[in-house]
Amino acid sequence: MITLSLTEIAAVVGGQPYDIPDPDLTVTGPVVIDSRAVVPGALFAAFAGATTDGHDYAARAVADGARAVLATRPVGVPAIVVPDVTAALGALARHVVERLGATTVALTGSVGKTGTKDLIAQLLARKGPTVYPEGNLNNEIGLPLTALRADPTTEHLVLEMGARYVGDIRYLAELVPPRISVVLNVGTAHIGEFGGREKIAEAKGEIVEALPADGVAVLNADDPLVRAMADRTRARVVYFGESPKAAVRAENVRLTRQGRPAFTLHTPTGCGEVTMRLYGEHHVSNALAAAAVAHELGMPVSEIAGALSEAGTLSRWRMEVTERPDGVTIVNDAYNANPESMRAALRALAAMGQDAQSRGGRTWAVLGLMAELGDEALAEHDAVGRLAVRLNVSKLVAVGGREASWLQLGAYNEGSWGEESVHVSDAQAAADLLRSELRPGDVVLVKASRSAGLERLAQTLIDDAAVAVDGRGAGR
Repeated sequence: MITLSLTEIAAVVGGQPYDIPDPDLTVTGPVVIDSRAVVPGALFAAFAGATTDGHDYAARAVADGARAVLATRPVGVPAIVVPDVTAALGALARHVVERLGATTVALTGSVGKTGTKDLIAQLLARKGPTVYPEGNLNNEIGLPLTALRADPTTEHLVLEMGARYVGDIRYLAELVPPRISVVLNVGTAHIGEFGGREKIAEAKGEIVEALPADGVAVLNADDPLVRAMADRTRARVVYFGESPKAAVRAENVRLTRQGRPAFTLHTPTGCGEVTMRLYGEHHVSNALAAAAVAHELGMPVSEIAGALSEAGTLSRWRMEVTERPDGVTIVNDAYNANPESMRAALRALAAMGQDAQSRGGRTWAVLGLMAELGDEALAEHDAVGRLAVRLNVSKLVAVGGREASWLQLGAYNEGSWGEESVHVSDAQAAADLLRSELRPGDVVLVKASRSAGLERLAQTLIDDAAVAVDGRGAGR
């Protein structure tokens, strides 16, 4: 963060100083919400959660070097007291970003935000210092925390903007106004809250409405609901996709035997060949979005193609591939799941399975619930189970309660699988089954919504043998 005195911070957030012996003392470190992350010079923002209250850790934070605490009540140590810590964080973030003048790139979409953010960050880092979210900090707390990591050297600020309701992205874009806005797709994530894809599109489109007239809207030409957002912005529009109408597009898309996407990248200034280190054809669309942003910021197409070919994932549990010494490959994609990302992961598994089958291996889809689907939950889980059969996945292991049983039932009804699909009660039962059944050459995909906690199952399977190769690439 830029250096600010406690007096300046109090003025920006409309707060009242308490127990501050020297108001000219400056915050030189980051803003943190976990007292364990405090470093000398930091500002500790205290939130009252469901089980813990950050105010209880204020004294520890100051003892560990925090200059002060952003709080809703006096805490006996230097503090700036505000009515709402979340609102104060947002006001502080906007102030810092306005002072810096970095190019802000904001992106949203139902699927692929974090992967695309990772790609954009890796491309723009070649042009200059770039700040981007760690993980998927994309809400009213996470976005300001990311923005507040920017300092006078920052040239690019890359932000995810998530939404559960109409108006969420509008609020985030008011906090940190974008110069370039990217919309990846409109899917069914959180459809239970929104009530339909049209409402999701309404919410996602707020990110292009926030653009200035001299801004740039980067839109997916292959998604009709995204393409229609061109009418909602006064900014210049750049399309990406596989459509011939896209200015930044992919041709000759294919997968290697290992399941990695390759394609010819076309831009208004030339072409380049890309073979990605990531797994799954769904990364092509993410790569095109990142390429469009980099092209708008002046990166030559040869450098864009080279950077996309070298890029890894910077975020955990997203198609994270680990090859065990015994020849079993674990694909940990358990950070989250919705119908679109589940289908993409299954297709990636099927592609990886082609190489595995040549070595006598099998493909395993270990899947759990997809949350927040509302009335669509039964149909969507059933459809994913059926897709596993159509893709010739060797075995489906559905893990968990009612929603998981719908996955298994869909698979069973789609074909004569019999014992090739199974429903187990929990992660421990899945681990016991896999330990007894896996053999060299097998590829295991683990995926579910975060609430299912299957990332722990994936780690258990990895820990069953010493790690030989970590497929996270640049994210190590």
